[in-house]
Formats: sequence, structure tokens, C-alpha cells
Amino acid sequence: MMFVPALHAEWIKIRTLRSLVGGLVAVLLATTAFSALAGLDDSGGQDFDPLFSVFFGVSFGQIAAITFGAQAVSAEFQGGALRVSLTAVPDRVRWFLAKAVAIAGPSLVTGLVTGGASLAVGTSVLGDRASGLSAGEELRGVVGCAVYLTLMALFAAGLAAVLRSGVATLSILVPFLLIVSFVVGGASGTVADFLPDKAGQAVLHESADGGLGPWAGLGVTALWAAGALLAGVWSVRRRDA
Repeated sequence: MMFVPALHAEWIKIRTLRSLVGGLVAVLLATTAFSALAGLDDSGGQDFDPLFSVFFGVSFGQIAAITFGAQAVSAEFQGGALRVSLTAVPDRVRWFLAKAVAIAGPSLVTGLVTGGASLAVGTSVLGDRASGLSAGEELRGVVGCAVYLTLMALFAAGLAAVLRSGVATLSILVPFLLIVSFVVGGASGTVADFLPDKAGQAVLHESADGGLGPWAGLGVTALWAAGALLAGVWSVRRRDA
């Protein structure tokens, strides 16, 4: 089967590029570090959400995840690398699918490790304030963390294929995630519930504040990622290498 060799080649690229491996490590470190810092805030209050506090660092770890996804694709548009890749795998759709799977696999594994580490660190720092979390909620948080980070990496990968630049991709996504999403969320009611980050992070809340449930929210983020990947496929197929 021609897909397997293509996938193997893309996996070799990812595991041998230090910047990409470093991006995955940064997902783990940033998420757990900021989750620990969030747990140190003992202000509490009626709106305190122990589950989101445990996984608060995902808001920052996702920056490393989108950087990983964007760099994995944008590297192909530097120094004629894409022409070499397409010489080995002439079917552009198959090549891009292999690239997407090669990004999703390590992202998911890293996300699971990150979710487990955040849960351990976050609950430890929270102490008794995390005692109300059930095993089901904790499992949902770990799995949701992994799936969300994977989807955001794929979202960035698709956008990078369209823009053909990691810098351009990050210049759009980073301000959007850190600034625009919060502004829109505060000014437009339920519209923000359908933004990729707000929707996906619903799975990290103990109870849904918006109109989307935890898994429905991840479904919305998956649609954003699928749309970006389809746009990426179109770009790769239609434009010159």
C-alpha cells in the first residue's frame, strides 16, 4: 500500500527535525507549568471551576501545538522541499493525508501525556479544592485535552498549507487565540461558542457555560480543523510546488 511508505517518510521528517520535537516538548512544559500556576490562585469564588483550573495551561500549550502543526507543513515550502516530497509521492492528496496523519499521531500522544501530567500537577496544587472532581470528569479532561491539542495542530497545518508560511500562519492564529477570541467572546454572546478554541475548550470545563456541551464543542473544533485541511488539500493540488 503506497500510503504506508508516504506516512513513514513524513514521520521520519518530524522525529528528525529538532524544532518539531521541541514544539511537542513545549506543549507539555507550557501546559503543565501554567496549570500549576493557575492552581496557586486561591481566590476561589462561586465561579471557580476546578477542572478548568487543572487544565488551564492548555490555553498556552495550544500555542506550541499550533506552532508544531504550522512548522511541520511550512517546512515543505522552504528550499524546494515540496518538490522533492512530491517526486517521491506524486499523488498530492495522498502526500498531504500522510502529512496530516504524521502530525496528528505525535500530537495525540503528546496531548495524552500532557493531559495526564496536567491532571497530576493541577490536582496536587489545588489540594482539597479539587476533591469534588469525579473520575469521569478527570478522564474527560485528559482525553479532551489530547483531542483538542491535536485538532488545533491540524487546524494550523491546514492553514499553513494555504498560506505556505509558518510565520504568516502564526501571525494570524496567535493573536486570534490570545486576543480576538476573548474580545469576541465578551462582546457577541453565543457567537464565541463556535470559535475553534472556545468550542473545543468546553470539554475542559466542569459544566458547560455556553450552548455547546463538551463533546459537541470538540465536534465544532473538528469541523474547523477539517475545513482548514480541505483548504490545504485544495491549495496543494491546485498550486505549483
